Amino acid sequence: MPGANLTQQEAIERRGVVRGVPQYAVALDLTGGDKSDGSERTENFGSVTTVTFDAKPGASTFLDLIVDSTDRVESVELNGRALDPAAVYKDSRIELEGLAEHNTVTVAATCQYSHTGEGLHRSVDPSDGNVYLYSQFEVPDARRVYAVFDQPDIKAVFTFTVTAPESWTVVTNMPAADVTAAEPATAGDQAAEATKTWRFEPTPAMSSYLTAFCAGPYASWHTEYANEDGRTVPMGIYCRQALKDAMAKDVDYLFDITKKGFAFYNEQWGVPYPYAKYDQLFVPEYNAGAMENIGTVTIRDSYVFESKVTDALAERRVVTVLHELAHMWFGDLVTMKWWNDLWLNESFAEFMSTLCTAEATDWKDAWATFSSGEKSWGEAQDQRPTTHPIVAPIHDLNDTYVNFDGITYAKGASVLRQLVAYVGRKPFFAGIHSYLTKHAYGNATLADLLAELEKASGRDLKAWSATWLEQSGITTLGAKVDTAADGTITGFTIEQTAPAEHPVLRPHRLAVGFYDVADGEDAATGRIVRTARFELDVDGAATQVTEAIGRKRPAFILINDDDLTYAKLRFDPASLDFALKNLYRFDDALARSIVWLALWDMTRDAELPAESFIETSLAALATERESTTFRYALGQVSTAAFHYTAASRRKEMVSHVATRLWQLANEAAPGSDEQFQLVNSWLGYGQGDDFEADARGLLDGTVTLDGLEIDNNMRWGIIVALASAGFETAEQIDAELAKNETTENRQFAYMAKGAIPTPEAKAWAWDTALHDDTLTNSQIEDLAGGFSLTPSPELQEPYVAKYFEAVDWVWKNRTFHMSEALLQGTSRGSGLYPSYADPAALVQAGDAWLASHEDADRALRRMVVENVDGSRRTLRVRTYNDSLA
Repeated sequence: MPGANLTQQEAIERRGVVRGVPQYAVALDLTGGDKSDGSERTENFGSVTTVTFDAKPGASTFLDLIVDSTDRVESVELNGRALDPAAVYKDSRIELEGLAEHNTVTVAATCQYSHTGEGLHRSVDPSDGNVYLYSQFEVPDARRVYAVFDQPDIKAVFTFTVTAPESWTVVTNMPAADVTAAEPATAGDQAAEATKTWRFEPTPAMSSYLTAFCAGPYASWHTEYANEDGRTVPMGIYCRQALKDAMAKDVDYLFDITKKGFAFYNEQWGVPYPYAKYDQLFVPEYNAGAMENIGTVTIRDSYVFESKVTDALAERRVVTVLHELAHMWFGDLVTMKWWNDLWLNESFAEFMSTLCTAEATDWKDAWATFSSGEKSWGEAQDQRPTTHPIVAPIHDLNDTYVNFDGITYAKGASVLRQLVAYVGRKPFFAGIHSYLTKHAYGNATLADLLAELEKASGRDLKAWSATWLEQSGITTLGAKVDTAADGTITGFTIEQTAPAEHPVLRPHRLAVGFYDVADGEDAATGRIVRTARFELDVDGAATQVTEAIGRKRPAFILINDDDLTYAKLRFDPASLDFALKNLYRFDDALARSIVWLALWDMTRDAELPAESFIETSLAALATERESTTFRYALGQVSTAAFHYTAASRRKEMVSHVATRLWQLANEAAPGSDEQFQLVNSWLGYGQGDDFEADARGLLDGTVTLDGLEIDNNMRWGIIVALASAGFETAEQIDAELAKNETTENRQFAYMAKGAIPTPEAKAWAWDTALHDDTLTNSQIEDLAGGFSLTPSPELQEPYVAKYFEAVDWVWKNRTFHMSEALLQGTSRGSGLYPSYADPAALVQAGDAWLASHEDADRALRRMVVENVDGSRRTLRVRTYNDSLA
């Protein structure tokens, strides 16, 4: 539907017609559902919207509304005149012509629940039959629930009314003003139950994508926060009834983390929390990590921990909670005018949540976590042919969808950290205070932010912005060190280079660290600690580090110590050799993560043998204790072994890594995070003569590791691994699911069945993921993840041609998120892209598709370009490693 893809120019024109702050009254009827006998499934809900707004007299504009057919729009009335829905509704838009200065429009429609996590999602918990609803409106999906000017710079006041079964809880952006009994439901699974109508207080001026509706029999907990402006802010946490016991164990901790965030952000910005309440709802089948709806944050309920999780995931939950809280100021209180300034939301939330985690919680190594995880994501994204400036060109909504990426989040946050180093922390936050207070409840642009930061810091930031925010690409910083015969440094130059495609050298405020064996410790085994640090400005192609001249050369020199700037790193030869042999000895978690990421980048760039990276990493994993660094290193070792090693050595190296991981798991401290991660990683290899016996032994208790609990998620992880290795049948998987059919276990079962390494299982997974419209978003993602899980080129070869034949069909017939999940993948896997197939064949087929689809939608082309780029990199790195074998 072309009309669904709002362009920036159309948004500018509509904002020019719609004046002031519109007022919405939205009434939803949620009393439908599944018939109690299972004979009928109601996919619809009632929506009545009245919007009053001022406009340029005589002008025309349109409201956005997405329904599944024209006859779902039951009535449209403009200024007392009934309009023919069939005449005015087309292509997801309701045309409004001949506007007056003051206008009232009322639209009654039957809207559709989604099962894709977009719009108003409806989930049925198989463990107890409970129905849960929640909304997800970013980027432009409020229009799936009510008629609306769905663009961020038409902020409005919303008053919501919701009718639902009386046993449900209904949560929106504001507290309920009153709740009254309504007529009993006449249809649906709640037919025998009376209903209630919730009427909510009006919102402050806000963007439509931040409105929210959640409804269902959610379990809840409540507390209050003494806000810095003297108000008492009610706080709530909600989850499914099936997760109530698990949430009860963590709810006080989550409230405490949130309160720490309130206090920290107010302290830094001098702006108290601005809204009436703060609820956090942990919801099922959620596409993103979380969403910053004003006062009603939604969070994926995989963050409710029923089973053991890694410390990395526990920390990520903290960062996620604080990330969404930061959005209440950045993105909600002050919102970008158009999606090209999305970074004003996401980069700031990512930076501030990491800063808050490091300084206000017990997770003191949060910047090491950021370096290993978020920054590595940003650097990888920035080296793709689809890289873009942090302030990205966004022509239309489809462009926006694909820009929720490592550049908008991670690179942006890294560059903000560099900006703090450049202007100073105190001036930075003074500028932020002015920005937030000046533009509160309104919209702003990059220019507005820079103006306040320039006033506070006294620096002209236009040139800085031009190179850092408005240009694409990443530069490389390398060290050239000259020494005398006695080891004294006689010359030290930091050399900066840029890729030919983006030849922009940037100014950096960074630190150089000298690292050596700690005093009094053994030279061969002692800890490596920082012995000196120099902070300086780096600009242009070459910068002299004058403070280093005359000093004795240390064992290791780290440019970008403390990770203050954003750049690829290349070590001098002596430092590189030392790092490869001694990474595990570095005492500081952040320093280790910086070095590890640089070594991985060299491996991806075919500058370091894959086997060297693997051996260095395996040695370091034996002593690593920072959970996120551990997690990403395991993933990088897996990629190197399965994808990058020389063809003649690949099978041997994969087996070697699997054997070593199992050894490390057996040697790890009982019950430790490292033991847990090592076992999970080992399962992913499915290698070794004893793999089936060891894996089944873990299931039945005949093989034990001290402290390792085989809880529900670990049990299913083993089943998925056995299935992927060919040791579990679909019938066995179904039998396991029948023992305890929950939302989560259904998803595990789909992944396990999709992973079975037979042509028949792969064909079933492929066809089901593409064409079974009864599956939910999460079930499809896990099924596609299982399809791509088996590291067998032979099984995936037939799908090279099939994939590119399916691309157009998927884009035409699926929503954006489901297209992305199927074509490019999610955190659960690479979707239906056969990444284990011959990379040369994938590159050839991908290039042919791109050549024949030059006019395809930019967002679709970007997905294909990035997949092909990954295969092209794999081919290049394999060729390099083949040459060394």
